[in-house]
Amino acid sequence: MTCQYSLLQQEALLHIEGPDSLTFLQGQTTCDTRNLDPERALTGIYCTPQGRVVCDFLLSQLAEDHYALRMRRNIRASSSATFGKYIIFSKAELDDQRDDWQVVACWGPGAAPALCEIFGIAPTASFGACAGDDFVLVQVDEGGQQFECYLDSKTNPQRLTQIGELMQPSTETEWQALQIASGIGRIETATVEEFIPQMLNYDLTGHISFNKGCYTGQEVVARLHYRGKPKRRMYLAELPGTEPAVAGTPLFSTGTEQSVGNVVNSVLTDGKVAGLVVATASGLENGLYLGAKDGLVLSIGELPYSLKSD
Repeated sequence: MTCQYSLLQQEALLHIEGPDSLTFLQGQTTCDTRNLDPERALTGIYCTPQGRVVCDFLLSQLAEDHYALRMRRNIRASSSATFGKYIIFSKAELDDQRDDWQVVACWGPGAAPALCEIFGIAPTASFGACAGDDFVLVQVDEGGQQFECYLDSKTNPQRLTQIGELMQPSTETEWQALQIASGIGRIETATVEEFIPQMLNYDLTGHISFNKGCYTGQEVVARLHYRGKPKRRMYLAELPGTEPAVAGTPLFSTGTEQSVGNVVNSVLTDGKVAGLVVATASGLENGLYLGAKDGLVLSIGELPYSLKSD
């Protein structure tokens, strides 16, 4: 079968359990947890009261009253600590130490049939999900060729072996390159609380529900959505050099002394550094330079979605 897989070491699950889990997340995050069920996962973010993004996540249900937020491993502990300031009033508990669930990516034209052969089922819609006693599968693209798999290695340690028997091993970098090409920015350690959601296009990628009730940071996010216009947006870019740029690296432009943006994520793939960057419109027009006013120039690509909000 024409499909690949990779164990995602840089990703981890923040577990939340208890009867108040979804009620708690509804009041803290940008996604509408009323739409979550075993057959649907949700993208979302968690903001400070000032509207700065603490973490991005993909939320799914593992079992009854047991949920997981998939996020970058290097921000799981800090995100849990921030959530933890408010969860003490809820019948729910966070666990940022569990690594018995593995995060695996599967992709390619043959991925869905291979998953069906292994698990007996596979999602059939964007952010559709399906689950069993020891797994959750989530389709993360429109075309049905990209999936995230959460595997309970403690209950069934053979799942990853089964995937490896039907799919070709690949690297986490190749998966990250696909996500960058999809225009989905990820929060890393260096960029926690650095961006407002609209800078990362989260208002365009389905990470924010503008129809739910209040949540932490909602006033700032909604005000900009309905009454303002973001001064910075995120763009697809090819970065200079032969090594990925560190997340948060400043960008400069012609005729400016101050930074006009930052690197969000980047990876080295096929001999080129692909990345997502946040920048001002004027900086984009005048040319973007990596790390310094006399740095090497970035080449801007085309995102797979429009930057014009509804």
